[in-house]
Amino acid sequence: MPSSRGIGTKSLFSQREDSRSENAPEHYLIAHSDGGARGNPGPAGYGVVIQDQSGHKVAHLSEYLGHQTNNFAEYQGLIAALEYAVQQGPKALKLISDSELLVRQIKGIYKVKNATLKDLHSRAKELIAQLEWFSIGHALREHNREADRLANEAMDKGMGRS
Repeated sequence: MPSSRGIGTKSLFSQREDSRSENAPEHYLIAHSDGGARGNPGPAGYGVVIQDQSGHKVAHLSEYLGHQTNNFAEYQGLIAALEYAVQQGPKALKLISDSELLVRQIKGIYKVKNATLKDLHSRAKELIAQLEWFSIGHALREHNREADRLANEAMDKGMGRS
């Protein structure tokens, strides 16, 4: 069936919450981030794969976080990617996460109700404000495998597994 939208009509689905995410600059980083907790809460960790705009890997970040929740770990991965972009440059970052909650909270679609997550959300927003450009998007887990692997390796290492 042909579309009934006329030329020049904007789709409701293409609107963005943050105008800074509209046009990517010439140089930016892409971070695939994942966090997890076994038992939720339980042994937790995050993994982040950072690439330049051409897709060349420039960094792998991961950390065991002790006994935490999955959402805590997701936020720690986001913060690690943001800190990397602020410190290493370029100060432009596109973050991909498989956490719909994290993405929607950062975009302001969902409220942050948990006290611990409120603190992490505030830290993330402070770091985002230091960037010249930022975009965040959701990807299904199967499109975030390398970050997932890094998060699991961090959890294994922290739990004394090889």
